[in-house]
Amino acid sequence: MIDYRSAGVDIDKGDQLVSRIKEMLGSAGKGLGHFGGAIAFPVDKYKHPLMISSIDGVGTKVKIAAAMGKYDTIGSDLVNHSINDIACCGAEPLAFLDYIAMSSIDVEVAADVIQGIVNACKKWDISLAGGENAEMPGVYKEGELDLVGSIFGVVEQSKYINGESIKAGDVLIGFPSNGLHTNGYSLARNVVSAAGKNYDENLPELGTTIGEALLKVHYCYLGEIRNLLENFETKGLAHITGGGIPGNVSRIMPKGLSANVDYGCWNEPPIFDLLRKWGQTPEDDMRSTYNLGIGLIAVFDGGEAEKVLKNFPGNLVQPVRIGVVE
Repeated sequence: MIDYRSAGVDIDKGDQLVSRIKEMLGSAGKGLGHFGGAIAFPVDKYKHPLMISSIDGVGTKVKIAAAMGKYDTIGSDLVNHSINDIACCGAEPLAFLDYIAMSSIDVEVAADVIQGIVNACKKWDISLAGGENAEMPGVYKEGELDLVGSIFGVVEQSKYINGESIKAGDVLIGFPSNGLHTNGYSLARNVVSAAGKNYDENLPELGTTIGEALLKVHYCYLGEIRNLLENFETKGLAHITGGGIPGNVSRIMPKGLSANVDYGCWNEPPIFDLLRKWGQTPEDDMRSTYNLGIGLIAVFDGGEAEKVLKNFPGNLVQPVRIGVVE
């Protein structure tokens, strides 16, 4: 006899996981399990609202988490990455949905991942409107998982930011990152392996293990972005993800303009120089793969940029002038 469980899908484990998620969410999770997630829309705050959406994953950072046996932060990585993306359009986040896929559901691993998602959603007051826990034997290797999320936000049409007002001579202001965030892990993993390093190796340059340095949680810049939009004339915002600074700043540049970045004017987190040395990776590859210590770039005219640098609140990540628009 062949039943669903013998084919590799355990419905009972899936139900156990859903119960765990509801426990994490408390009263906020009462709608989970229905055919669709309901999102409360703040209609009284907007005259001409634009819905802003994004979908992304954490890439092969999940492989580092698996190697370290530490899954409780990659969910927060996913939410923070997604918030940054839509915040660069001027949007306030409203709701998040997640997708976790495994060969066979490991309730404890999946619960750790989702706890990170829940923690970040609660921190930033976002509804976790739903999700999917997929058990797919034969598609994923045993012990592997994939993690994806979708986010929805809203912005007043007149406040939507797309970089169209950027001009030559405008100034690029960077906001530091704490490490790789969620991009460049396929290269980083290969470099670490080829160098004969172990993730549990403690290095004085890092002040922690290689694995912990690589698992540092993707920083959420929502506080910084809110401050910029409320207090300064912000022309454009770029979240520095896959493609590095060149591949992401170009997304907000009007035709014929480009960013001239001085890569020597900020301090990189030490993990980047270690990866550079271990892999003897060409600098062009470093710049087009990693954020190299700048996770967000904002564009202002010269006078406004000076105001940002002088008046930005000290309790937020501090801005650095990193280049100009040409």
